[in-house]
Amino acid sequence: MVKNLVLALVAGSIVFSAAACNTVKGAGKDVESVGQAGDDAINK
Repeated sequence: MVKNLVLALVAGSIVFSAAACNTVKGAGKDVESVGQAGDDAINK
C-alpha cells in the first residue's frame, strides 16, 4: 500500500514538473527534485 502511494506521488510530481519545465536546465532541476522526493518518501 505504501509503495502504491509513493508511486502515485512520484507520478503526480512528474506530471506537474513536466508542465512547469520551460528550459532544459529547468527540466533537470525538476527531475532532480522528483528524485529527491521519491528518496525522502521511501526512507521515511
